[in-house]
Amino acid sequence: MAISSTGIGSGLQIDSLVSQLVAAERSAGQTRIDTKKTKLTEQFSAMATLMGGMSAFQSSLNSLVSSNSFNSRKVSVSDEAAFTAKAGSSAAAGSYDVQVEQLAKAAQLGSDAFASGSTTVGTGTLTISVGDSSFSIEVGEGGNSLANIRDAINKSSANKGVQASLITDVEGTHLVLTSTKTGADRALTVTASGGNGGLASLVYDPQGSGTTNMELRSAPQDAIVFVSGYEIHSSSNTVSNAIEGVTLTLKASTEEGSTVLLNVERDDTAIQDAAKKFVDAYNSLAGTIKSLSRYDVATEAAGTLLGDSMLRNIESQVRKLISSPVSGVNGNYTTLASLGITTQADGKLKLDTVRFNAALDANPGAVSDIFTSDNGVAVKLADLMGSKTSATGELTTRSSNITDSLVDLKDQQDALDARMKVVEQRYLKQFNALDTLLAQMNTTANSLDSWLARDKQD
Repeated sequence: MAISSTGIGSGLQIDSLVSQLVAAERSAGQTRIDTKKTKLTEQFSAMATLMGGMSAFQSSLNSLVSSNSFNSRKVSVSDEAAFTAKAGSSAAAGSYDVQVEQLAKAAQLGSDAFASGSTTVGTGTLTISVGDSSFSIEVGEGGNSLANIRDAINKSSANKGVQASLITDVEGTHLVLTSTKTGADRALTVTASGGNGGLASLVYDPQGSGTTNMELRSAPQDAIVFVSGYEIHSSSNTVSNAIEGVTLTLKASTEEGSTVLLNVERDDTAIQDAAKKFVDAYNSLAGTIKSLSRYDVATEAAGTLLGDSMLRNIESQVRKLISSPVSGVNGNYTTLASLGITTQADGKLKLDTVRFNAALDANPGAVSDIFTSDNGVAVKLADLMGSKTSATGELTTRSSNITDSLVDLKDQQDALDARMKVVEQRYLKQFNALDTLLAQMNTTANSLDSWLARDKQD
């Protein structure tokens, strides 16, 4: 509603007066809303910070536990031209003499030479077998060139193990079939039926009909490797069934009578790095908690969650898990402190690498159990973080309640704004009425002045 800045009859600054009166009436309610909104916003931000810190800590813990970081193994191979090796956490330390007698190979067949890839071969049904599995393609007129047959083989949805290609040499173009998997039990056979009989030139069936119109270019075979004198066969060149927890990737046969030395040992550096990652991740969370609950005596500045019972409870539970002995672990090493991971005055952890390595040498199993057993510190802390930050967890519930309060506060703000609009209109109506009355009074006074002035002249 438009109003004049100065009353016509009163000369009052109506808009200024109304604004001041409305502001005065709004003040108490607006201050209450603003104060509460600021507090809730700060709490919401603090909860987001805490949840982020706890989620990050949980992710670090899950990564450490799932990767068996505290059982790391390393391998060394005296001649990696023969093979490489990887060891998992279950691998036992030891040394092994390894001899690679032969590598696994895939079967490969090649046809006689044709003039070109566009040369027609024949019609009918071509059935290709790889070991115990087989599939068929139908070759009809107009699709019976060597190139068409190659494409039909490669595009067949039933094809699970054959790659067809064309190779052209001085004699002409050959259809080459190669098994995509190695191993002695994946021999290739090709049979033909129906049609005009031209597909017979692609038949290779030594164990069945005895026809071998295609040439065996590469016989399928298993890899053979000797580990400490024990003979192991594998259908592929990745051998994981020889040494428990160790995977060998074979590259080349070793010279007859020669062996390659394989060493498997505990990876102390990787385990120590895992402990350091745990300490760093914990200290990051501890820093977040300290920041949210801080109090600066000099400036009297306080963290948003200073004195908050939920934060105190979380901090207490975390510290208890950090300091308590791990159930099920016996002997000299049952706590993080016994491993050289101790709590400092500022609440953060510190890793004493000398003490940690000494514990690792004395009892590596206990070191792993303290972190990763069912009752291990890393496992329990990850469970705690997960329970607090889950969809039904304490932090999520608290954040949801704060959000609800902010929504309610928005409704209160809207109600206050609406009420102040009514108050403003009331004041405007009152002041405009007063201004009109004063204008009338001024008019009357002016009329009286004029009448009195004429009366004196008479």
